[in-house]
Amino acid sequence: MNPLALTIFLLSLAIGTTITLSSFHWLLAWIGLEINTLAIIPLMTKTPHPRAIEAATKYFLTQAAASALILFSSLINAWQTGEWNINSLTDLPMNALSIAIMMKLGLAPLHFWMPEVLQGISLPTGLILSTWQKIAPMTLLLQTSHLLNLNLTIALGLTSILIGGWGGISQTQIRKVMAFSSIGHLGWIVVILKFNPLLSLFNFMLYIIMTTAMFMALIAMSTTKMSQISTSWSKTPALSASTMLVMLSLAGLPPLTGFAPKLLITLELVKQDATLLASMVMLISLLALFFYLRLTYIITLTLPPNTPNSLLIWRTPSKSLPPTAIMNILALTLLPLA
Repeated sequence: MNPLALTIFLLSLAIGTTITLSSFHWLLAWIGLEINTLAIIPLMTKTPHPRAIEAATKYFLTQAAASALILFSSLINAWQTGEWNINSLTDLPMNALSIAIMMKLGLAPLHFWMPEVLQGISLPTGLILSTWQKIAPMTLLLQTSHLLNLNLTIALGLTSILIGGWGGISQTQIRKVMAFSSIGHLGWIVVILKFNPLLSLFNFMLYIIMTTAMFMALIAMSTTKMSQISTSWSKTPALSASTMLVMLSLAGLPPLTGFAPKLLITLELVKQDATLLASMVMLISLLALFFYLRLTYIITLTLPPNTPNSLLIWRTPSKSLPPTAIMNILALTLLPLA
């Protein structure tokens, strides 16, 4: 892609997110989300492959439907209350709006587009889709967290954690695994959203750090399948070891970064007398733990029969390794700080 065009699209992404973040009016928030959606579609179709075109089409149709629902419900709200203010919402528009925003985020049972779209695009675009594209809708949810329907958020959060774990078990493509991982993490964020929005924000920030570290490691190793990961140890031992730890961090094992949000969310749920919910959330998370452990087993405990010296990437320095290393350190050592 032309560097100028790429710069324009990335700037449009940044502008769209900034507009949504700084808006106090539903129409402006909607415009920001639209700019965001339209700016990432050319990045998805950067490689003119049928899978990429299909992914971009699926993404566009889903996001257009969610945007239409956002506009429709905010219009009904303006008709009922006479205000476009983000915080002045009545019950019916609020429920429709939260469902539309959760559809944009890819929460279950509105998640079906997410694995398909992520599988069809390149790893760098997948990184943007899994992290940057979630910021604007998540901010809207956080701003309206006090108005959300508790039953709706808990139901969607639990379903997301369940499907995030269940769907990821049978996958052999790492991008699909990362999509289901994203659905599961967003489930954790949404479950606690009504009880403690600050904790949701903290969890969301750590999710972005860990997912970025994981995608950057995959980009550095240029792997998209589990079979490719099994040969990575002999090529890049240090990167493979840190990637394995990032996977365990995503799974939420102590003493890594990913344990902090899970511990704090469980404690908060117990504090709010939702002990049954906390125990269900933790039990369902064991499904996700299974596929992360399977990935760590493949990356560290399986070795190919022989790897010729020409394939040993670690002998040659790579430009992408320093930022990958920084993100890996953040994804592994933030627990003591937290």
